Amino acid sequence: MKSTFRLIIGTSILCLTVLLSGCGQPGPLYLPKPPAAKPTAKSGAVAPTTSPVPPAPQQ
Repeated sequence: MKSTFRLIIGTSILCLTVLLSGCGQPGPLYLPKPPAAKPTAKSGAVAPTTSPVPPAPQQ
């Protein structure tokens, strides 16, 4: 009975130690922040657009 109790306590301490040692680490799910997008046009400037081609007249 004593050895079972010691095994449970030892296993619990080991698992708790492993769990707490990972606190604050990025880990496998860590995703770095993407770089900030740089503006491509000056503020207030509108990007040029092409006008759609009108359909050909039907006869």
